[in-house]
Order: sequence, then structure tokens, then C-alpha cells
Amino acid sequence: MASATMAEESVEKGEQLKREGIVIRTYDLWKTYVMGDQVINAVSGVDIEIHRGEYVAIMGPSGSGKSTLMNLIGCLDSPTKGEYYINGRLVSSMVDDELARIRNKEIGFVFQTFNLLPRASSLHNVELPLIYNGTPPAQRIEKAKAALAQVDLKERMSHKPNELSGGQRQRVAIARALVNSPSIILADEPTGNLDTATGNEIMALFQHLHDKGNTIILVTHEHDIALHAHRVIHIRDGKIERDEPVAH
Repeated sequence: MASATMAEESVEKGEQLKREGIVIRTYDLWKTYVMGDQVINAVSGVDIEIHRGEYVAIMGPSGSGKSTLMNLIGCLDSPTKGEYYINGRLVSSMVDDELARIRNKEIGFVFQTFNLLPRASSLHNVELPLIYNGTPPAQRIEKAKAALAQVDLKERMSHKPNELSGGQRQRVAIARALVNSPSIILADEPTGNLDTATGNEIMALFQHLHDKGNTIILVTHEHDIALHAHRVIHIRDGKIERDEPVAH
């Protein structure tokens, strides 16, 4: 009976968050690792609220807990304790299969290393999330072409990764992140493998996507990259050190 009441409360809380336009909400989120006699709190009691359409950077030095927090936000890992809602759904208590579905539907990932299939065309790389969720082939191709058009790469859709520049590869990765129309785009050091000029082009593309209404969370250790966002959450020792707007 108690668990049924708790489930009802979480649904009610989720509906309230959706009404308020809050796409991400964490309550007292912890991730603890036990290594021998040592207990390491990689994330310690983090409360974050991100509204739909925000552009937020999570910034911190190596070992600050930002990567662990990114894995929790991206549903790649589960918290030790605390609650995490994405788009009104309590994901912190979900099992692996449910988390996989949430990752596919709600989150578009962009990684530093692009993570593209080397023998597949740009179009096929962008199609992958749609293949996993069972989208029919004709609809899949149409959506993948539209996503490539959003990043100005439609004319490169038959090219394989080794036929593209680093910036073009990252654009393919961004198109793949967009193809499911996710609730958030989660970008982990997206310019880390690019030269400065190409990195600036990619950051201009993120700004363009944000202007079109996408919710973007950028994880970085670089101050100048974080300043492209409109709000920066600073993480240190697993805790939020400060959370401040960026003047543009």
C-alpha cells in the first residue's frame, strides 16, 4: 500500500514538473562508490532544475564529479540515492530496459569522440537510434535526411566518417542526436577533438539549435566553451559550487 502511494506521489510530482516546463529535476542526488575501505561520493546531494529550452553548461575540473553527474543525467548510470525526473518521469528507480528506452527517446548524445560506425554512411549513422526503436524504414530515412539538413550536411549523407573532416563528423553526431526529437541534447566535451576554428563552428551550431528551441546541456572543463551556454553550473568535489547565468 505504501509503495502504491509513493508511486502515485511520484506521478503527481512528475505531472507538476511537466506543467512548470521543467525537463530535468534532481532531488538530493548521490552516487557513491566503495573501493576497499574507501567510500567515494562522486556526486553528493545534487539538486538541479533545468527548464525546457535552456542552454546549460556543467563545468568542473577533472575529478570534480561532472562526468558522473553527466552519466546520471544521461541515464547511463543509476544514483545510489535521491530522485531524478526527466520530462516528468521518475527515472532514478527504473530498471535497465526502461532506462534504455528513456535514453533512446528523451536524450540525444553528442560525444567528444563522435562514436560513429566507420563503415556506415552519414545517413545510416544518423538512422541508428530510429533502427533501435523500430521506426519503419521509409520514415527513418526521411527523418535522418531532415536531421542532416539541420546541420547543413545533406550533401554528405552518402559519405563515410573517413571521408569527412572532424567538424563534419561531429555534425553527423549532432544530427544523430537530433533525429529522435529528444527532450534534451547532452553534449560531452563536444569540441575536445577539434581545432579552435572548427570548435567555434560547432558551438555556433549548438547556439542555432538552441535558438530553434532545443534544450542543451553541455559538459566541459573549458571555461571559454562553457561561456557559450546561458547558464553555468560549477561542480567541485561532487557538489554544486555555484550556479550562475552567463551575460551575453
